[in-house]
Amino acid sequence: MPKVNIDDIAQRAGVSKTAVSFAFNNPSRLSQETVQRVFAIADELGYHPDPIARSMSTRRTGTIGVLVPQPIPEVIRNPFIPELLEGIGEVCTEAGLSLMIVPPLKGSIQRAIDNTAVDGFITLGLEEYKSTMVVLRQRGVPIVTVDSDTIDGVPGVNIDDEGGAKKAMLYLLGNGHRDITILAIRSGKRCHYQEYQGTLRQRINGYLAAMAEFGLKIDNQHIRLVECICTEEGGKTGFQTVWNARRKPTAIAAMSDIIAIGVMEAAKELGVEIPRDLSIVGFDDIPMAGLLNPPLTTVAQPRCRKGKLAAELLLKYIEGNIDPTHHILQTELILRNSVCPPASATS
Repeated sequence: MPKVNIDDIAQRAGVSKTAVSFAFNNPSRLSQETVQRVFAIADELGYHPDPIARSMSTRRTGTIGVLVPQPIPEVIRNPFIPELLEGIGEVCTEAGLSLMIVPPLKGSIQRAIDNTAVDGFITLGLEEYKSTMVVLRQRGVPIVTVDSDTIDGVPGVNIDDEGGAKKAMLYLLGNGHRDITILAIRSGKRCHYQEYQGTLRQRINGYLAAMAEFGLKIDNQHIRLVECICTEEGGKTGFQTVWNARRKPTAIAAMSDIIAIGVMEAAKELGVEIPRDLSIVGFDDIPMAGLLNPPLTTVAQPRCRKGKLAAELLLKYIEGNIDPTHHILQTELILRNSVCPPASATS
């Protein structure tokens, strides 16, 4: 049976081939009656437009990409991601768009950009790749950054990472803790926090600002900084490093909830009771945080809203209405039961 083409539909519908093309690619240029007649005949004849040919004609793919810095298995394991994607997905569903997760291709984020056909990118943690912006600008596709430093002329969505981290550290200090370890997300800077960028820089700045109010700073004795991978296993490894030190902390400030969860699991295995022996505060307020034993005190951020706002900005950009504003969403300290005064302060 010969393949049905737009000539067949045009002849049956009594319209031009251009009208058939408009019906599938730019229906606003036709009356609703004509569009419906073309669709009905296309269904009757079993016609399905070629998506590649269609994208070449419209210069649109109907897909937006979320550019992530890790391989897909690591992204899927990160409980922070689903709600972010939920917010993006809400906008895509309403707009009739598809969503593609774009990880590094064979270890290269630049190669991934070059080989991905999308109408625009939402980037996550762009500061980790110094040449990524150059490649994106060369591609000429709209982009919106999430959890990145401000880039002139580029829309972005962040949370108040510095303010949230400051609240978390002030809460530990207000409970009397002075031997504190910061479990930071691995940066590639070998704990040289002065070189941190983006989200990490904002969070470490918040911790430092809180400590400064108490006359404290990172000194690798009372206040210590340790980096670990942002996974549950990374949290376990970070705890083991911390707990094997000669001077054990009374509290840990974890830069993410998933790291804090790893700490709590490793502590439990060693019989370290939280918060009696060790207090801990996280960051993100992922759904699991409130289900732990004890429930985790943490900084909540609006993950779903962040994803939705980023997607809305990207859709406007794709349509030619660029808003280069960098939006900052607020955080909230959620008090639960993983923090109490150190034993030395109550004895």
